[in-house]
Amino acid sequence: MGGSVTNSRDHAEGKIISRIGEVDLTGYISYDDAQEYTYQRVYGLAQYEQTPDWDGLTKDFSGVPYQDQVFRETWITERENLFGYLKADFKLGDVAVSSNVYYHENKGTGKWMPYYMVDVIDDGAGNPHSELDNSNTIYGGASQGTIYFVNKAGDSLSPIDGCASSIGAPYGGGGAAVDPGCYEQGAMPVSSNRHSNYNKKRYGVNADLIWNTTIAGMDNTVRGGFWYEDYQRDENRSWHKTIDAATSPRYESNPYWIQYSREFPVETLMYYVEDEIDTGFAKVRLGAKKFNVDVTKEDQFTPANDLSVSSDSDVLISAGFVAPLPLRGLEVFGGYAENFAAIKDAVLERDDTDLSLVEPETADNIDLGLRYSTPGFNASITYYDIKFENRITFVSNESVNGIDFLEAAAGGYVNDGGIESNGIEASIDYNLTDNLGIYVSYTKNDATYTDKDFRGNTVLGSAEDMAVVSFDYTKGDLYAGFSTKYVGERYLDQANTQETDSYIVSDLYIGKTAYDLGEAIESMELSFTINNVFDEEYLGTIASNAGWIGAPRIAALNVKFVM
Repeated sequence: MGGSVTNSRDHAEGKIISRIGEVDLTGYISYDDAQEYTYQRVYGLAQYEQTPDWDGLTKDFSGVPYQDQVFRETWITERENLFGYLKADFKLGDVAVSSNVYYHENKGTGKWMPYYMVDVIDDGAGNPHSELDNSNTIYGGASQGTIYFVNKAGDSLSPIDGCASSIGAPYGGGGAAVDPGCYEQGAMPVSSNRHSNYNKKRYGVNADLIWNTTIAGMDNTVRGGFWYEDYQRDENRSWHKTIDAATSPRYESNPYWIQYSREFPVETLMYYVEDEIDTGFAKVRLGAKKFNVDVTKEDQFTPANDLSVSSDSDVLISAGFVAPLPLRGLEVFGGYAENFAAIKDAVLERDDTDLSLVEPETADNIDLGLRYSTPGFNASITYYDIKFENRITFVSNESVNGIDFLEAAAGGYVNDGGIESNGIEASIDYNLTDNLGIYVSYTKNDATYTDKDFRGNTVLGSAEDMAVVSFDYTKGDLYAGFSTKYVGERYLDQANTQETDSYIVSDLYIGKTAYDLGEAIESMELSFTINNVFDEEYLGTIASNAGWIGAPRIAALNVKFVM
């Protein structure tokens, strides 16, 4: 795609299983450290059709900051994860209890390279910009403008009057102010490296209790439990001066500006109860659960921006049944569930969000289906209906040319309508022979908006038709398979003016396990995989008015030893 980059990842994990008295214990811990170079979405079908195999990021550093904002090596995410839990399973009389405590810490940085420095301090006319002094760090405040070119003394320069810029990309060009050809000789370009730094910590405890009993001779199962979590996300944004924007993307370690610093404590409690009874002619289930969620923002620079909201749910009801039919192996099933999504801490990031206008998101799910199962053959068909309400979206009151690195566009979060979706899912799993099986599935989906602006329009990114056909073969130590997925047309926008083509992607795998390789090696497994066998060009994930190019053909060889 242009620009070779190397992603790195170090990972380690371990598990211990033990039994102490009548308690089964499981302990687990994992550590993960990764650095990944991201890739860019394409903005609209016109860009994709022009260059379906390029995301717009460049492989060479040009020394022109406006063009180097899409230099691939500066689009980096770094993250480090530590996660562990201790699980205990035991009995209290007739009640089976499963409980665990856990801890998770995730910290990292997302990096991009804006094509300017931010003017945060008014240094007065004729004085050099203090932001250029690496010994100073400015905490908080707002942008008073942008700095593109300076002289050796550190004073801002203006482009030559009447100069027409020759820069046409990316994002349509930026005018004379960002074009080095529009400045007198000796002008020095400046730029920044913007870091979004975060540290997330959460610990929690949960317990699930199961009591099997009988009522009037009918088997009855009562379930109940809770989940509690204390979570905090700390984040700040630091801006670092590029040491020499004309020659290299390297940046100074000391930031010239910490744009913001804030903490988001979140406390969650969920508790539930459920009863399932086997009447003989059907298994019937009825349950209820409730969430209590408190979300807070603590601004480390401006306490006046502190926010908090209680995001509690109503009592959420769920119900279901499974009933056998006269034909052996055939049964009918159905279910209803009320779901809830609390207001996320990201909603509190914007200081101008009026939380009195924001409610938690809710959804009601209904499904009804038939399934048939005999040795070597399984089939099912399900109708579903989902009503999603109070969808939380960000509404911007301003537009910004290019990337809004400063997130300066005013706006806030509101509940903006919802989505109604219904459809049918069908699948068949059949053993053609003792060694060869086939799996086929098909989904017919109709998802539309219910808000006033786009009522009746198809939800962006949702395909009306999806299908999978997969063949899997096993014989002794040899295994292989070939699968094909079809995804129908999808829209890139809520107004339904840009529609992607459908696409078909196929994957192939083959592998073999060898045993008795010596005293030190118990077995060796060799597997070869090809994803997107026919190198199909397609848009994968869809975002608003944009999409990410689907991965091309990828081949991988894996070797696994059991010692």
